[in-house]
Amino acid sequence: TLARRRMCPLGWLGVASLCLGTLWAVPAQERRKGEKPKADLTLYENLDLDNYDLTLDNYGEILDLSNYEELYDYGDLAPKIEVGTLAPRPKDPKTFPDLGETTTGTPKLQPPSGAGSIPPAPIPGQGEVGSAPPGLPSCLLCLCLGTSVYCDDADLEHIPALPPDTTYLYARFNRIGAVRAADFSRLKKLKRIDLSSNSISWADADAFRLLPSLQELLLPENRLTALPELPHSIVRLDARLNRIPSAGLRPEAFRDLKQLQFLHLSDNQLDFIPVPLPESLRSLHLQNNNIQTMHEDTFCDSQDQGQIRRALEDIRLDGNPINLSLFPNAFFCLPRLPTGRFS
Repeated sequence: TLARRRMCPLGWLGVASLCLGTLWAVPAQERRKGEKPKADLTLYENLDLDNYDLTLDNYGEILDLSNYEELYDYGDLAPKIEVGTLAPRPKDPKTFPDLGETTTGTPKLQPPSGAGSIPPAPIPGQGEVGSAPPGLPSCLLCLCLGTSVYCDDADLEHIPALPPDTTYLYARFNRIGAVRAADFSRLKKLKRIDLSSNSISWADADAFRLLPSLQELLLPENRLTALPELPHSIVRLDARLNRIPSAGLRPEAFRDLKQLQFLHLSDNQLDFIPVPLPESLRSLHLQNNNIQTMHEDTFCDSQDQGQIRRALEDIRLDGNPINLSLFPNAFFCLPRLPTGRFS
C-alpha cells in the first residue's frame, strides 16, 4: 500500500509532462506549415528569356510601323477646347428641356438607340434646322463642351442641328450617308469638321463652301466619289480612303486655296496629280492611287529655273504605277524628292 502511494505522484508527473509536450508540439507544427518552401532555382535554369528582351535595336523588327500615317506635326492646327457650360439656362422655365427620367425610369445620360435615324425636328419659334439655340437639340444627342460638339459613335444617320456658335464638330464612327448644304448653314464660327469613318457617299456642292472660318475638313474612310467645293480658308483637307476618281475633282480645284497646307487624298482612284497646287502647300499624300504620269510643270515652273518651293517638302507617290525617274525636270525646285518608285 505504501508503495502504491509513492507511485501515484510519479504517475501524475508523467501525465502532466505528456500534456505539456503535446501543447508545445502543436504551435511548432503550425509554424512549419506557414513557412514558404524555398524556391528551387534549378527549375529556371533552362528557361529561354532571349525573346523577351525588347531594346531600341530590335523594336522596329518586332513592331511593324510601316502602315502608320499622319506622323507630321500640324503646328497650331490642334484645337483649343474651351470648357464651359452645356447651355445657358432659358429665362422662361417652361422652355427648359426635360432632363428627368425616361418612361422606363432610367436617366437620360446616353442618346436613345437609333436617335440619328430621325432628322431633328425644328423647335417651335426657333426657325429652320441649324438655327436652334445652344443645347437643343444636338446637345441632347451629343456632348457639348463650350463651343465643341462631340457626336462620336452616336448611331447618327444625319448631322444634327448645331448651336450657332459651334467651332469644332466631331461626328466620327456614325452612319451618316450624306452632307446637305443646310447642315452647316449660318455656322460662321465653324473651324473644324471631322466626319471620319461614316458612310458619306455624296455632299452638296455648297455644303462647305460658304463656311468662312473652316480650316480643317476631315472625311477619311467614307464612300465619296466626288469632292465638293471648298472655302478659301481651308488649311487641311483629309479625304483618304474614299472612292474619288480624277473626274470627281473640279478642274483646278485647289489653285485658289491660298491657305491650304495639307492635302491628303491617298487610297482613292485618282489618275493624275491635281494641278495646279498652291504655293502654300506643305504636305501632299497621293499614295495608293492609279497615277501613271506627270507633267514637267506639276511641281515646278519649267520656265523659271531659279524657283524653289521650300514649303512643299512632303510628297508621297508610292503605291502608284508611275516611274518617277522618267520625270527628272519635275522636281528641280523641291527641297526633297517625292517618295515613290525611281527605277
